[in-house]
Amino acid sequence: MFRSKKDIVFIILAGIFITNAVVAELIGGKLIYVGPYLMSIGILPWPIVFVTTDLINEYFGEKGVKKLSLITASLIAYCFILLFFALKIPAVKGTNLVTDAQFNGVFGQSMWIIVGSITAFLVSQLIDVSIFHFFKNKTGNKMIWLRSTGSTVISQLFDSFIVLGIAFWMTGKMTAEVYIASAFTGYFVKLIIAILLTPLIYLGHSLIEKYIHNK
Repeated sequence: MFRSKKDIVFIILAGIFITNAVVAELIGGKLIYVGPYLMSIGILPWPIVFVTTDLINEYFGEKGVKKLSLITASLIAYCFILLFFALKIPAVKGTNLVTDAQFNGVFGQSMWIIVGSITAFLVSQLIDVSIFHFFKNKTGNKMIWLRSTGSTVISQLFDSFIVLGIAFWMTGKMTAEVYIASAFTGYFVKLIIAILLTPLIYLGHSLIEKYIHNK
């Protein structure tokens, strides 16, 4: 079924990558406070996406990341289509059942978030993979933390502003002031979590190396 151990590694990483990306879109309509600032709770799964992106970059290169990014964007769009029809179909009326208003209140917000996230996702992934390989070409197999964190620092700045801009600012749900503050809040939260998860990249690298080369 699988031609090599690397195929299995790619499928596992791709599964983690896609699952976290799709879940982030579906829960992104909920805003929470981080101190005095607003942030979408959909930001929380993204650091896991960063870790898997970096591991895929390490073992499958630029083509692997771009191919998986396009597949993921297509699956997110597929979720958008399913949600669109689900929102249009009337719910059964009765006690203790999910009403149209409740369903629309939760998933109706996700529609614009998905549009913004697909755009932000593709832009940030292309930036991430380019910066990652720039650092890798300079450092070789050393300083994994530099290419991992360096690519995240820049790519996620674009991601944070694009997704909130389309999903909340352009739709009038946020003022420009709140939008800028929230974008920076989300950016720094993602950045801090990504830095804290850096040991996972080394751990994942070690486990993959042992698995691939263990006969």
